[in-house]
Formats: sequence, structure tokens, C-alpha cells
Amino acid sequence: MNVLLNTKKDLLKIKQETWFVNKSNDSLTEIYFHNWANGYRDNETPLGKRLIEDYRKDLYFAKSSDRGHSKILNLTIDFETVNYQELKEQSDIIKIGLSKALAPGDSLQINTTYEVKIPQDRFTGYGKTKTGYHLRYWYLSPAIYKEGWELMSNLNIDDLIMESTNFDIFLKTDSKLFLNSNLSTKKENDGYRLTGKNYTDIVLHLDSQSNFTLFNTTDFELATDLSPKGINNKLATDLINRELEFIKSYLGDYPHKKMLIDKNTQEKNPIYGLNQLPDFLSPFSDVFEWDMTIFKALTKAYIENTLLLDKRNDYWLTDGLQTYLLIEYANTYYPEVKLLGKISKIWGVRGFNFSKLNFNDKYPFVYQFSTRKFLDQALTTRADSLSNFNRKIAAKYKAGLGLQYLKGYLGDSVVKESFQDFYQQKKLQYTNSSDFRAIITSKTDKDLNWFFGDYLQTNKKIDYTIKKVQLVNDSLDITIKNKRNITAPVALYGVKNKEIKFKEWFTGIDSSKTVRIPKGDFDKVSLNYEQLYPEYNSLDNWKNVKKTLLDKPIQLRFIKDIEDPYYHQLFYQPELSYNYYDGLGLGLKLHNKPILARNLTFKIAPTYATKSNSITGYFSLMYKQYFESSKIHNISYGLFTSNSHYAPELSYSTFAPYIAVAFRRNSLRDVGGKSLTAKLVSVHKEVAPGTAQQEKDIYSVFNLNYFYSKPNIIEGLQYKINADFSAKFTKLSGDLRYRKLTATNRQLDFRVFAGFFLNNKTQTNYFSFGLDRPSDYLFEQLYFGRSESKGIFSQQVIISDGGFKSILPTRYANQFMISLNSSIGLWNWIEYYNDVAFLKNKNSNTYFAYENGIRFNFIHNILELYFPVYSNLGWEVTQEAYPSKIRFVLTVRPTTIYNFFRRGFL
Repeated sequence: MNVLLNTKKDLLKIKQETWFVNKSNDSLTEIYFHNWANGYRDNETPLGKRLIEDYRKDLYFAKSSDRGHSKILNLTIDFETVNYQELKEQSDIIKIGLSKALAPGDSLQINTTYEVKIPQDRFTGYGKTKTGYHLRYWYLSPAIYKEGWELMSNLNIDDLIMESTNFDIFLKTDSKLFLNSNLSTKKENDGYRLTGKNYTDIVLHLDSQSNFTLFNTTDFELATDLSPKGINNKLATDLINRELEFIKSYLGDYPHKKMLIDKNTQEKNPIYGLNQLPDFLSPFSDVFEWDMTIFKALTKAYIENTLLLDKRNDYWLTDGLQTYLLIEYANTYYPEVKLLGKISKIWGVRGFNFSKLNFNDKYPFVYQFSTRKFLDQALTTRADSLSNFNRKIAAKYKAGLGLQYLKGYLGDSVVKESFQDFYQQKKLQYTNSSDFRAIITSKTDKDLNWFFGDYLQTNKKIDYTIKKVQLVNDSLDITIKNKRNITAPVALYGVKNKEIKFKEWFTGIDSSKTVRIPKGDFDKVSLNYEQLYPEYNSLDNWKNVKKTLLDKPIQLRFIKDIEDPYYHQLFYQPELSYNYYDGLGLGLKLHNKPILARNLTFKIAPTYATKSNSITGYFSLMYKQYFESSKIHNISYGLFTSNSHYAPELSYSTFAPYIAVAFRRNSLRDVGGKSLTAKLVSVHKEVAPGTAQQEKDIYSVFNLNYFYSKPNIIEGLQYKINADFSAKFTKLSGDLRYRKLTATNRQLDFRVFAGFFLNNKTQTNYFSFGLDRPSDYLFEQLYFGRSESKGIFSQQVIISDGGFKSILPTRYANQFMISLNSSIGLWNWIEYYNDVAFLKNKNSNTYFAYENGIRFNFIHNILELYFPVYSNLGWEVTQEAYPSKIRFVLTVRPTTIYNFFRRGFL
């Protein structure tokens, strides 16, 4: 390539000569090139759509001058002009038709002249930076043909694969910039000459500042802008040499003379739990943090630059190998480091079980976090179909733990020799994980079909338990039960005072099996004591050799903790609540819900209300049943009961058994979901003396609700269908909400509500549809002062039923209500809202309501302000006591806030 960088236009002008050899056994009639630089062109490219899925809208609303694209000016094959075209749905891939078929072993020369407009780096981390350029996937690269073309679009997951290639690049720029690259670089005339053999990925850093440090290791030159913190260059070099020797002992020599590790790429693949805190809060030593950070980046570059696997379809081996080496390196050099670092020694923290976790214990912990919620995916799932959490973390951990599993089952030498043979035989060749399978199975007589089958190809969970221990003379008969649908080797231990006295592997336990072991010097038997394999639930892996009244004693723990296999744990923590009538509620919550999810949970939270001088609180009990291969993801069976005050000196209590069905999403990358809930809510209310409305003091309502949600950062849709059945009324309602951001980043928000009574024998408006403030007779909404008609708490609004903000003469409907709420963005979070509604009451004409005003939408559905302007009341801004007309939305429900901030990751 001859490359000219125009820094004024952020433009690369490229003349590229490609010698393409047909290494396949097929004659080729066409050739494909990856043109990933063109993925930044518009919102309809695969990259543009992918970023929207990830709740990233920076490219969607970017100015054309900030975007990137590729423009081909001329393309010839063997100096003859040929036709080419972009793929219809993949504008970052071009197809070149050949005038005659290219036979196996034959080659041709492809000459291309093209321009690449460099995008801003904020979209993917690659492009124009504040001080220069960070370039990756910037040139045309031929696709690989192996029994078909391996085509992949840019999806911001850095997984482009190409054959090992020889490069010769001359780069010229019109300004003085420091150049760093993974290729060998020489200053030549008025530019740079970059060369390299058998490379697969070319990275260029051009910067007005010299930010890279060169480390001359025992094997090659390492350039990195990950500057060591608090340690000198000699120590840093020693650490890098130690890391290299460690990697080489598992793989072999690195074939290149130079390696580049850059901060931008490393930050896309960090060590989670290590560098998510700012430097001044870091609980780890500078040496440990820098050593592990560089080791992970070095391992990733070492593997990906030499083992050429399809990282979109066959990523588990490279990800697993990297995680395996991280585990082994930490075990070797940092066995004493805790997951929380120095924080684990702080008073108030050191008593928790999670403070005792070693750094490597995070891998099975995170795996269990994912599997307990049935959010894990098979390791053969395409990388672009993985959820972001699985792609970035959980799948890598499961793959690494799987290789650790093989090490425990087969022995360290078998696994290590398999890595070495695979690396030496397949280095710099296009390969796949089947080649690794052939190598490792050739080194053992043990059956590994379970690993290369169910473990990799499904999300089945390993879960064994010890059902019974029986003493037979000088032996123990131990009954092991398989609780799930995968059959895998299990390790059985005899333990005394947390010291292993006995260990043996057992296989083929597909349902239940009794094994006999010698009675040794141990008082407990356990499965998977060393956590050698990832397991769905390891709490029931223990049994005492001698029978006791309780197999495990009960233990009280503060707040939450990880589960302790030695105890039945109960957790307690402070409980705070507030409403206007009870004041501040102070109490203690007792529950059995640890950090990792469990199926059966309960909570009881009595509180003392400081204003009403009464005992309030709630109790909940729930069992969640998960389904692995069904359209239903889980069913929750439970009940909820509470009591509090809804008005001064007037209390209420509720009792609600329920069943909730959550349906499975098409894939874990789909946001939103569908659910169906059925519950019977019984309410007992105190009423003020002399109140004639006795029908509302004790009542029961059967509620059926279907909810659908498809949120998206650009366009979101949700609706719910609700039915309430009671002795005196039956009502149906539908609530549809649609939100869209226009091409100019202006938000449009629409809501349609329609509610009808099928029958209504009530005499009050308590169960009627509310235009501006429904009564919430099921007591589900978090009103601070639900009965207030004046004061700040009367101004709280929860958008339901009519969704109005102004208080109009007709506020309720006992026959039907239809309303339309809309708003349009004006500037940033300032919007104009407009609402209309039709209300029908018995013996009255249909009432038409309308209003408009200004909405301050700070955090959607969490913090909003509404300023009425005009309605049926006229110009409200000129009316008396206008501040009392302002309405606000304030949500303090933790799950709502959590779901808002986790968007695009889980």
C-alpha cells in the first residue's frame, strides 16, 4: 500500500496492490473484500444498527463530517477493470466478479485506488482522536474462503479474521505525527516504511505526542501506551519478561519481532473488577494491577495474532485459553490476593464471606450469577448473538472454567501438552476448535464427548448433590444424584477442618448412583470442593459423615453475602420507607436472598412509623421456576402482604397471592419482554367515622395483566392489557406507549389509553378511571401522599389511566375513558406536551378534556416536571396559585432505576 494521510480532511488516500492466492480446492468465480471503514457511512449499515441495539446513539446522530466512509475510485484485476458491488445488506463488504474462474493454487493481482474518510474515535474507539489517529480495520482486506466465503460485517466486536499476510506499506502524512504500529517501522524519506510477514491485523497510532513506551523483551519489541503506575521501567520490563515466559511455557514462541498493545483496545477488553474504580480508590497494589492488565492484553495479542480462528463462530477456544492463562498466572504469582483487594481487610467488610474470595473466585461466581437467572448461552452461539454481558464476560469465564475442568479431570500435563501441540501445529494457519479436540482426545482414554457436546453446545447446567451417606463396615456408601439434564464427571471429596483427605472422580451419573469409598479420616463429604468445574448450585454438595439433627446450622448475616455451604443463612438489614402519613419508617428486614439468585425467597420487613406511631411493613414469599427449553422463561408463584396508612390515622392492609409468567425472548440480545400476571388482591381499609361509602373498606379484586415491552434507544414500544374482576364491577383497559427519536434527535412520545366498564354497580368514583390521579385501589403505586388534595404531595403524578396533569372539573369516568397523551422535544430534555381525552359517566354527556404545557423530561419515567399552560380551565399560567398546578414524576423504586442504567449491557 501507498498511503497518504490528509490531516486537514481526515482522509486516507490509498493505492493498494493485493496478491490473492486461491488456497482452497475449489475454483473461484468471485472474490470478496471486507471494507469495514464503510460501516460508519450511515445508520443503515450493520455497525449503525448494532450500536443502536447497544443503546449507543452517538453514530446515529453524528454529523456527516464526523462519520467515516470508503470510496473506491478504481479497481482492476491483472490490470483489467472489473465490476464490483456492495452487498445489499452489508455495505462494508464488496463482491468482485471474475471474468474467468480462479483455479486452486492460481493467483491474481488486484489493484485498488480508494479513499477512506476517518471517523471520530468515539463510535468504536478507532478513528480520529483528540491528538491524532488510532486506526484499525481501515483498509480493504480479502475475505477467507474455506468451503465457502467467511463474510462478516463490522459489529464493533473486533473479530475480523483474515489469512496471515505479508505487508509492505509506505505511509506519508502532511503533518508531523509520531507513528507506532505492530509492524516493523522505519523512517524513509518523507514518510514511513512498515513491513511484516504473516500478520493478520494492522494497527496504526499517529499522534502529535509520543505516548508509547518501548520495552525490549527477551523475544521481541513491545510498544504500549499502558504506562506503568508507580513502578519503574526496569521492574516493568522484568514483569513483561516473566509474563512472556509464562505464556511460552503453555504455547510456544511468538513468531513476530514486534507487538503493540494500546490502551484503547485494552479498555474494550478490561479485567472486570480490577480497573472499574478510579485510581485513588483502587484496592490493589500498583504492581498487581499493572501486571494483570498487561498480562491480559499481552495474552490476547499473543493468541489472536497467531491462532487464526473464526472469532465470530468459534471464539470459545481463544477466549477460554486467555481466561485459563489468566487463572493460572494469578494462581502462580498472586495466590494470596483477594477479590476485594485491600478492602477485604477493612473492619465491617472482612467478616463477610465475599471478602474471603480470592481473585480467581470471581470466575465461578460470575458464571453462577448468569446461570442462576438462566441468562447464559451456549458457547457455540454466534458472537454477534450473545448478550453484551455474555460476550464480554460470562462466556469467556465459562470457556476458561471449562478448560480448567479438563485440567482437573485429565491432569495438568494433558491439557498443557494439548495447548502446546495445537499452537505449534496450527500457528499462523486458519484453523478451528475441532483441531484442538482431535489433539486433546488423542492424549487420553477418557471420554470427552460431554465437554465438546453439552458443555460447549448447550446452556445445560451441571448440578449434582449428595442425597445420602451410609456407613457400611469400614466403607461409606454415598448416593450422588444428578439434578439436571447434563451428564459430566464429578469430583468427590472427603474433608476435615477444610483440609482435603480424599478425592476421586466419578463419571456416567445421569440420574442417581451409589458409590463406595473407604472411610477415611474425614467428617464431611463434598462434591466439587475445589470448584474445579462450574456448577449451577453448590450449596447442597455437602453431607456430614455422622448424622446430625441439622445438616447445617443457621447463621445470621448482615445485609447480603455470598452463600456459605457450611450454613443455612438468613440476612438482616436496615429498612427505610417514607410516606406522608406514616413519616419515616425505621425497621429491620429479614430475608434469605443472597447475592446470587435462588429459587425460593422470602422477605419480612416490619417498620416503626415515626409519624403515625404504628407498626407497618410487608411480607413476601416467592418461588421462581425456570424453564430451559420452552417459550416460558420462568414462572413466579408468590404472595405479598403489606400494611401502611393511606390517609391521616387511616390504615390499609393488602393480601395478594399471585402467579407471574415471564415469556422467553427470541434471543438474549432482544430487549424488553412479555409477561402475564394473575393475582387476587384483598384490601382492608379503615374509613373515617361517619363515612357512607362503606363499599370500599373491604374488597377483593382479581387482576389479570398482560405486558409487552420492546424498548430501544431510538424507538420504543410497550403496551399492557388489564382486566379487573370484582363483585361490583368488571373493567377492561389497554395502555399503549410509543417513543421515537427523530433524525434531528427530537423526541416524540405518544400514549393511548382506553378503558371500559363491562358492568359497574359501584356508587362512588373510587374504582372509576381517573383522568389525572387514579385512586390506585390495588395499592401498587408508590405515592408519597396518595390521599392529598393540596400541598406538594398532591402534585405527584404517575402516568396511568388518563395521564392528565391539569385538574379539570370532570376527573373520573365510570363508563369509559379514552385519552391520548403526546409530547414533542423542543431542546434537550425540554418538551411540549399535549393531551386530549373523552370521559363518559352514567347519566352524563361525554366530556371532552384537553391540556398542553411544558415537560422537563430529565430522566424518563424517573424524574420529570410538568408545567401546565392551557386547558379546559383556560390559560393556567395566568391563574392564581400557579405553582400548585406544577406536577412532578419521581420514582424511587430501585428496580426501575437499576433497569434504566443497565440498558445495553445485560
